[in-house]
Amino acid sequence: MATNDTLERLYALVLERRKADPSTSYIAKRLQQGTAKIAQKVGEEAVETVIAAMSGDKKDIINESADLLFHWLMLLADTGVKLEQVMAELEKREGTSGLDEKSNRKLKKEG
Repeated sequence: MATNDTLERLYALVLERRKADPSTSYIAKRLQQGTAKIAQKVGEEAVETVIAAMSGDKKDIINESADLLFHWLMLLADTGVKLEQVMAELEKREGTSGLDEKSNRKLKKEG
């Protein structure tokens, strides 16, 4: 199973659950709380992923990474960013040195 397939299915689920009752759907509840709360949750999950990585516990890294990606998908849905847009950006960067890509981004902002 391709990783993108899993992310696409989860993203579709997030979009579908936006219409659900917040009292019965975690996704609907989070989305109802707004961008700031969702972004805060993404930050919390990112910190928990870092802590798991620092402890070296692979099971915790996996679990926290899954939580991070799930909440990240909710943030995308909340802000109207499509998963395909992020995947297209990653594909565009594929084969480009990270240092070159970062330099190109800086030049675009300045120009």
